[in-house]
Amino acid sequence: MKLGQWLGLFCLIVVVIMLWQIRQTLLLVFAAVVLATALNSVVQRLLKTGMPRSRAVMITLGLSLLVGTLFVALIVPPFISQFLQLLELLPRGVQSVVTWVERQWTLLPSWIAEIELPSTANLAQELQPLAQNLIRNFFAFFSNSLTALLQLLLVVILTIMLLADPVSYRGALIVLFPSFYRRRADAILTRCEIALDNWLGGALLSSAGVATLSAIGLTVLQIDFVLAQALLAGLLNFIPNIGPLISLLFPLIVAFLDAPWKAIAVFILYFVIQQVEAYWLTPTLMAKQVSLLPALTLASQIFFATFFGFLGLLLALPLTVIAMTWIQEVLIRDVLDPWKRDSPKRGAEFSEELALLEFSTDAPDLPKLDETETQEEA
Repeated sequence: MKLGQWLGLFCLIVVVIMLWQIRQTLLLVFAAVVLATALNSVVQRLLKTGMPRSRAVMITLGLSLLVGTLFVALIVPPFISQFLQLLELLPRGVQSVVTWVERQWTLLPSWIAEIELPSTANLAQELQPLAQNLIRNFFAFFSNSLTALLQLLLVVILTIMLLADPVSYRGALIVLFPSFYRRRADAILTRCEIALDNWLGGALLSSAGVATLSAIGLTVLQIDFVLAQALLAGLLNFIPNIGPLISLLFPLIVAFLDAPWKAIAVFILYFVIQQVEAYWLTPTLMAKQVSLLPALTLASQIFFATFFGFLGLLLALPLTVIAMTWIQEVLIRDVLDPWKRDSPKRGAEFSEELALLEFSTDAPDLPKLDETETQEEA
């Protein structure tokens, strides 16, 4: 390679290392982009009524503040109270489960009952380091509450700034692409915005449905702490595969304190809710979403959780939705679909495919982001 190519490769490696060092900050920026996209959909609906954008943004932010204030004032205090009581019941519930298993084990045939189970004391001794670690992390979380507050404040400020003038920030991002690809990049960003908006709206409605069904079922079964457990089921539904499993543990142990049959009923209840969510709610609410295979969803969660921690796990699905959109549009549609293996005129045919995909070799330096101007050009 020439000297210029070596310099370019070196600069690319340096940029990748720098981005890796600030990966947590980039995740916070992406979280702000997700929130801004959600709020921008409300702004767009207000703009269709002829309202100025500044007023539409203020109304959207005011409604968001009102909803957040009501949620914190009405829902958070009883949720925290019930959740703390739930945490106090968990050790007794685990002890009850262990005792019941030991009792049932003695009723099995002799050749099976002869197998020694670990005693409760040994089990408690083995679980003690894990419990200490959980308690240490719990207090560490509250000791770092100032950091969490600053991160939340950063996300809120970035969201407001992006929502106030999204066209300018979008134009600054599109300039980073080559001039011949800027119009196409603008179209891909539009597709990403639609996919992200569809996913977020569907996920909110799906989580609300899961929380409502959980509250109704737990009330019918007369399980304690309905509000806390239903809200946990709805919130953890944002994390597919892993979240529903975690949300099941709390009502399962609490129900076991009343009667073993209630624990079985809770298990059946949550299983039915997940089937309804997977085969009816999600397909109905997310019909226009980028389809993600279950194995791909789980793999993306493991990947982002491994490299980016809990925030990566929380944002794994929107990150995967954006990545899949870019892969489908750039790699598959722009590169692989026009590829002609046995044609000597592959270059000309590829150019024709690019023209069909709204490429323009004489595109201006900045893309035309105004829809009315684009329609006039057409």
